[in-house]
Amino acid sequence: MAETASNKTGTAAGTGGGDRPRLLLMDGHSLAYRAFFALPAENFTTAAGQTTNAIYGFASMLANTLRDEAPTHFAVAFDVSRRTWRSAEYADYKANRSKTPDEFRGQVELIGELLDAMHAERFAVDGFEADDVIATLATQAEAEGFEVLIVTGDRDSFQLVSDHTTVLYPTKGVSELTRFTPEKVQEKYGLTPAQYPDFAALRGDPSDNLPGIPGVGEKTAAKWINQFGSFAELVERVDEVKGKAGQNLRDHLESVQLNRRLTELTRDVELPRTVTDLERAPYDRKAVALVLDTLEIRNPSLRERLLAVDPGEAGEEPVIEAAVEVDGSVLGTGEVAPWLAGHADAPLGLATVDTWSLGTGSVTEVALAAADGAAAWFDPSQLDEADENAFAGWLADADRPKVLHNAKGVLRAFAEHGWTIEGIAMDTALAAYLVKPGRRSFALDALTLEYLGRELAPAAAPDGQLAFGVDEQAEAQALMVQARAVLDLGGAFGTRLPEVGAADLLREVELPTSVLLARMERHGIAADRAHLESMEQMFAGSVQQAVKEAHAAVGREFNLGSPKQLQEVFFGELNLPKTKKTKTGYTTDADALAWLATQTDHELPVIMLRHREQAKLRVTVEGLIKTIAADGRIHTTFNQTVAATGRLSSTEPNLQNIPVRTDEGRAIRRGFVVGEGFESLMTADYSQIELRVMAHLSEDAGLIEAFTSGEDLHTTVASQVFGVDRSAVDPEMRRKIKAMSYGLAYGLSAFGLSQQLNIEAAEARALMDTYFERFGGVRDYLQRVVEEARATGYTETLFGRRRYLPDLNSDNRQRREMAERMALNAPIQGTAADIVKIAMLNVDRAMDEARLASRMLLQVHDEIVLEVAPGEREPLEALVRREMADAVRLRAPLDVSVGVGDTWESAAH
Repeated sequence: MAETASNKTGTAAGTGGGDRPRLLLMDGHSLAYRAFFALPAENFTTAAGQTTNAIYGFASMLANTLRDEAPTHFAVAFDVSRRTWRSAEYADYKANRSKTPDEFRGQVELIGELLDAMHAERFAVDGFEADDVIATLATQAEAEGFEVLIVTGDRDSFQLVSDHTTVLYPTKGVSELTRFTPEKVQEKYGLTPAQYPDFAALRGDPSDNLPGIPGVGEKTAAKWINQFGSFAELVERVDEVKGKAGQNLRDHLESVQLNRRLTELTRDVELPRTVTDLERAPYDRKAVALVLDTLEIRNPSLRERLLAVDPGEAGEEPVIEAAVEVDGSVLGTGEVAPWLAGHADAPLGLATVDTWSLGTGSVTEVALAAADGAAAWFDPSQLDEADENAFAGWLADADRPKVLHNAKGVLRAFAEHGWTIEGIAMDTALAAYLVKPGRRSFALDALTLEYLGRELAPAAAPDGQLAFGVDEQAEAQALMVQARAVLDLGGAFGTRLPEVGAADLLREVELPTSVLLARMERHGIAADRAHLESMEQMFAGSVQQAVKEAHAAVGREFNLGSPKQLQEVFFGELNLPKTKKTKTGYTTDADALAWLATQTDHELPVIMLRHREQAKLRVTVEGLIKTIAADGRIHTTFNQTVAATGRLSSTEPNLQNIPVRTDEGRAIRRGFVVGEGFESLMTADYSQIELRVMAHLSEDAGLIEAFTSGEDLHTTVASQVFGVDRSAVDPEMRRKIKAMSYGLAYGLSAFGLSQQLNIEAAEARALMDTYFERFGGVRDYLQRVVEEARATGYTETLFGRRRYLPDLNSDNRQRREMAERMALNAPIQGTAADIVKIAMLNVDRAMDEARLASRMLLQVHDEIVLEVAPGEREPLEALVRREMADAVRLRAPLDVSVGVGDTWESAAH
């Protein structure tokens, strides 16, 4: 069994030990490329489309190697390009290598950003490969008394192995490294490390496009080197080599001599830094966290492993200031009211531990922190009447500022105790979202590290909540530190929000929305369990029927959920047209099945599409049934910080994945019903809000006129684009223009439009050109918004919501084009999202002022769902229409549709 590096700690095997400094050198390109193919790209992609599998794999190997080998010095070498002194001498050097996958591009640059955050030295020298840089550094290091460890996937590095230099060679993805010492090289090849390049020259190297000798393999090559002692001696006595192999050697001697020159690593590359400059330095931990957050690498284990090997100052354990030194007190009965009396006039940070996720909504711990360093912890179940009155009074006092993290969850949990919260001055999660909406984690510990340069107490878990089961005193201390971190973050964001123009957005939109959403989550919506269970059974039956039909179509049984078996059936047995090739074979995803359905008369692709659709619907309904609470209602959780555009989403269950326009989707919505004590459900939404926003932002007179004409928008636009009378617009023309209009609002390209309409890309481009000829204002706006975002680095909605898009200036075409589509999409989608939130707040305020008992339950896509109290239908409808229509004045006026019924589906309009 191979000896692996992961089994070693402390002194590296084969390097002699002692007090010698230890240099770790890594071949960045080689290891990143291995990581890319070791980890599935589809599992490592950011919301912006950036693939991160190579980064993740490299970072994991880096963390493990730094931990296991404990180097004192460290550097990473990268290739600059394929144009090196080797390619200058041999034009076909590495010429057989396939084009770098698009998914890999840009990842090496991002690995460099991570290394910079770790203050790790990295080298890339024009005209040389990473191996040459490593050979130079290793040679210098040995001469200066270092022990050297080289991590690389290139076997040419074996020539560097010595008593003080060990190569760690990946033998299983990036998780297992085999140690090559002089003894290991001898065992593997029967040669010394110095003889390895002689051996490699004779063997040839297909990966570098270096030809071998016909009929000469590794055994013969090793035998010749051992027989003659060296390559040079073999060439000198080449006539002594007998047989056909000897003749082949003589016939190919010139190419073999070229191989020998190319396999020799350069050991005197001119470098900007010496070995002694490579001593490990403390990380910029905030920058490390920022890189990982930006890349949406949220695995806590990887973060912990990377941070655990931070050398800290002067080689000490990493020391980072705690969130703050708090003067904390664990308060008992009768002590909460006096503490509040002494501190509640100034802003207080609030942190809690609650069991809402367990379904009880009980707040089990509360911590408060003041700016003077004082902090308090108490168990709310132990409050006496005076304490409870004081605490509840402070919570409800709008004049006493509170700073919270994820305020909506706190509001929802406290409401179970009958406590309301007024005077929320800051929600640090929402503030972080407005400052940087593209980040995927808004955990308290990550924000504290990034914005305050501090870490939370060790008892705090990565999500910012307490690690239960530790010592009670430690739990209390950790929660008080969290409360102080929340307070300090509130101050930091109080400065940062005005700088990005988001202070009003937080105060006037996001914070009030979180209060409303907390109330909506508690209300939930009534569910008809029997109806949903019958739907689940129906979909289950449809799934089984599709399985039977698929087996019958093929003539045998197979697993419809196995991609491998589907590939065998589709492209082996049935010999259907090949789809897109992936690393695991030809794809059978939904797009591929839809394409196959148009390319063949065989029924299997259509059956498979139906099977997947019915299976997805079954899972959706199963999820709804599981979330029906004891009160007979479904209480979804709304998310404000998921979509970078500002749109709300929902989870547990996700109500946005219920189809809107299909019969099955409508049937599922019939399972959402009016609750006891109310007379009906009301739905209200905006008609074509994205297109109205696009008309407003572009100021295109023709598009605005199309909206104000009172005629069907898509028919009116189609008549202008195709140059025909409105009466001559057929359904196909209208369909194309509808897809075009919405596609522009979503940043759709000509290729995307061609896919959506199933037409040639040239026809789609011509359609777009014709559209832009008629609506030049739209064309100019879309061009302008990308140009402005490229200059400023962000887009902005009508209400000042920014979306930062640094990739607009990326050298990576894939990332740049993705950012351009986002730049087209974000102002329109973000403005629409802001309008919906403002409309919700206006409706809720007006309902309160009118003292209506009706209540808002859901917000899904652009639709609001309300539960109508007896006798309130007419005033509620008038109120909803008025407040939604007046949410904002657009050049293309907002149009509101309202429906009423006993179920969500019957209330549709």
